[in-house]
Amino acid sequence: MTLPINEIVLGDNLSVIKDWPEDCIDLTVTSPPYDNLRIYKGFSWDFEVLAKQLFRVTKTGGVVVWVVGDATINGSETGTSFKQALYFKEIGFNLHDTMIYQKPHLAFPDTHRYYQAFEYMFIISKGSPKSYFPIKDKKNITTGKVHGTERQKDGSLRRMGGEGKEIKEFSTRTNVWLMPNIRQGDDTIHPAVFPLRLAIDHIRSWSNPGDLILDPFMGSGTTAIAAIMLRRRFIGIDIAQEYCDLAQDRVTRELNQPTIFDLADNKPHDRMFNGTLFEEE
Repeated sequence: MTLPINEIVLGDNLSVIKDWPEDCIDLTVTSPPYDNLRIYKGFSWDFEVLAKQLFRVTKTGGVVVWVVGDATINGSETGTSFKQALYFKEIGFNLHDTMIYQKPHLAFPDTHRYYQAFEYMFIISKGSPKSYFPIKDKKNITTGKVHGTERQKDGSLRRMGGEGKEIKEFSTRTNVWLMPNIRQGDDTIHPAVFPLRLAIDHIRSWSNPGDLILDPFMGSGTTAIAAIMLRRRFIGIDIAQEYCDLAQDRVTRELNQPTIFDLADNKPHDRMFNGTLFEEE
């Protein structure tokens, strides 16, 4: 079967993916509906069957970025996110990392518990990830030559000799990502859009230019937009016609955007984002 590369596909993701060949997807970046959002535009979906299909089509060394949270029902968090992560492990994936997507704004503050301000980003890998390009934008407080210390038998600390370790201005960020989610224009049509920056940073981290990126819950098209900006190929699937139309409109506009200058093939799309050019390590 010919894969629908660089297309937005209308349909049930299980029906679409089941006919694909094995080991064809480099990276999946998605945020599925969960718990009380499980019925999506009048449709339901089977997590376990989809998880098995994702394992089948993911290349060895490929990664699934699964962005999900838990609803609170009858006073208790559901734990659905953990159940899904453990099931991914059960069918053969590795739980490579448990990351946090921290939100700067709270839509529904709770009066009975601390405000919920994050979702999980499970990094699920088929074997060891074949690609990893850490984003180094964590500003260090101390820079330059730094000498370590070692504890003596009397409990005191002694400065170690040698030239010391060079601390650069920026280091690799942690696995907790604070992500602003600024929505505007047609982006507001979809009820659960994750930040473009989040999709961009995961695609930069876990794939190479030219890789094939899947989002089986494409929604408004954020993953496709990020893939285009970073010169990856994409496949998007959504069961709702209005969201497919929205995603296609956004993809078409992105493809028609002018470029600033040509970059080498191993560089991302030369588009401005929050005032800075994208830059890969």
